[in-house]
Amino acid sequence: MGFVAAMVSCTPTGNWEAGTMETTVTPPTGGVSLSQSYWGHRPGPRGFKTVIIDAGHGGHDSGAVGRRVREKDVALDTARRLQRKLQGDFKVVMVRDSDRFIDLNKRVSIANRYKSAVLVSIHYNHSGRSSRGPETYYWRVDSYGLAKRLQREMARVSPSERGSRGQVRRRLRLTRNTKIPSVLVEIGYLSNYSDARLSRSSSYRDKMAEAMARAIRRQALVGDAGLGPLPKPINAPISRPTDPPGS
Repeated sequence: MGFVAAMVSCTPTGNWEAGTMETTVTPPTGGVSLSQSYWGHRPGPRGFKTVIIDAGHGGHDSGAVGRRVREKDVALDTARRLQRKLQGDFKVVMVRDSDRFIDLNKRVSIANRYKSAVLVSIHYNHSGRSSRGPETYYWRVDSYGLAKRLQREMARVSPSERGSRGQVRRRLRLTRNTKIPSVLVEIGYLSNYSDARLSRSSSYRDKMAEAMARAIRRQALVGDAGLGPLPKPINAPISRPTDPPGS
């Protein structure tokens, strides 16, 4: 795997650095969530101008390896394809645009330089041979809508989701520690013969990039509209390297 990897919403009421928490309940239609937020207890963003694309792994960190495919290579290729599809509509920031290693905390720091932005981190999975299909990870309430749209669009492209966990709420450094809406996607399982074969196809990677672009454009246009209730806020600490796997 690339990592491990009640309608309620809230908006900020104080300075998180001073120790206050966001607890004011607002309806899902309120706000556009373009400012930074420590907790992200609010509806998902609409009208954002910047998309930060994070290609997983890189350099000495190959990520998952399966059936003649290295995760770091296909993740970067997919990220570049998504970049090309979004350019002109958004300011696109590439966390890495070459085969180089970037520490997870540095990736978070890069994302936190921007306002009116969302982060999409691209990975390919590895587990049992029978599991296949895309998965999408989020933690913050304001990331739920984008995660749901991304999972829905990728699932329409994938021929199968056998054993896939679909959309998952998981506290990772790139889903919890950022101050902007952030989502991590796993395009498919390199440990699965069919998914690995598809991942080697440039046309399939392009279809997945187009699916993600559709989801991002839709989120920017309408926010969380039409997606149903938002998940409950959780005041969890930031994610650290010493946390148990899957926490």
